[in-house]
Amino acid sequence: MSDQRPGHDLPDARGRSGLHRTGLDLDGNPDVRVREVEVTSDGWHVLRRTTFDYRGRDGRWTTQTRETYDRGNGATVLLYDPAGRTLLLTRQFRFPAYVNGHPDGMLIESAAGLLDGDSPEEAIRREAAEELGVSIGELTHLFDLYMSPGSVTERVHFYAAPYVPAEVVGGGGVEEEGEEIEPVVVPYDEALELVADGRIADGKAVILLQWAALNLFG
Repeated sequence: MSDQRPGHDLPDARGRSGLHRTGLDLDGNPDVRVREVEVTSDGWHVLRRTTFDYRGRDGRWTTQTRETYDRGNGATVLLYDPAGRTLLLTRQFRFPAYVNGHPDGMLIESAAGLLDGDSPEEAIRREAAEELGVSIGELTHLFDLYMSPGSVTERVHFYAAPYVPAEVVGGGGVEEEGEEIEPVVVPYDEALELVADGRIADGKAVILLQWAALNLFG
């Protein structure tokens, strides 16, 4: 009987292999030595349990274990209309938020998505078109952030771009993936109020609105 398993030596359902080797070659931090990587789930995304030795400030080595959820990296964009002084956001149902205390699970967010093999710029243009029917012209890169570094590997690339309301065509998300995305137009002057009263509770949108408060609202 072969001891090979999908995602390790054999391609899994998504054609991936070598999932148990991620992190073994890391050498950028001399105080960390990765010993073992175990794949505990290789569904749509990958959950790993990694054991490593860590040298603390006192010089002592300890062995630690961490679980990391690898869903790839993503990109998000704040779409703004400088003439109308509005921002274009999305609204959609998010079950993880619903099951963790959000009243109806309907979150107002900035357009976003995973890179899925594309560059960040290509990915966010794709997502803006799919979700909101916006064809982005000028695109400004703002920063790259780890949104939940305690357990999720994802790094999100943040952008801002102007848009023209009259040129918005289509959108709504990818129906085959169960997406049903609504556009939400928010006036500049009301955006931070929506954060303060909890109507906007999406982390990436809050970060982008704070950037807008410093760079656009004036």
